[in-house]
Amino acid sequence: MSNVDLMARLDVLESRFAIERLIGQYAQAFDNQDEAMLRGIWHDGATLSLGATFGAFEGVEEIMQSAHSNWKQMPHMHHWMANPIIDIEGDRATGRVAVDCLCTDVTSGPVQISGLYHDRFERRGHRWAFVERRFEMHFLTPLQNWTPIAGSEFKG
Repeated sequence: MSNVDLMARLDVLESRFAIERLIGQYAQAFDNQDEAMLRGIWHDGATLSLGATFGAFEGVEEIMQSAHSNWKQMPHMHHWMANPIIDIEGDRATGRVAVDCLCTDVTSGPVQISGLYHDRFERRGHRWAFVERRFEMHFLTPLQNWTPIAGSEFKG
């Protein structure tokens, strides 16, 4: 195997790790209401399409405005991302990742949201970031009588 082949393989591995980190940062940024982290995972002109229930947003500023609205409506979120399928071709990549999110909605109370994210990523200036994230909701369901009995959200 040539050095060129090894470098290409290494680039794919490093790119995959960078993209997996973006997926995790998205979840943690929403869960921790971390504006700086959330702002840092998008390229200019990126889109976030959350479907009819939550809306579609274009550009980092609109995405941030939607985050603030979501944080007011759902002050507690816990995202779990699973089963990423990532395809990388040079400076572009696509991905699909399953999500399960437990939220406390100020109107509906505790809810569970599950679905699939369809993602497009680009590397610009040696930096990978989202250019498109589209959510395909599988379900949103109330969690009747769900109350934390221990942990950081326990109010006992």
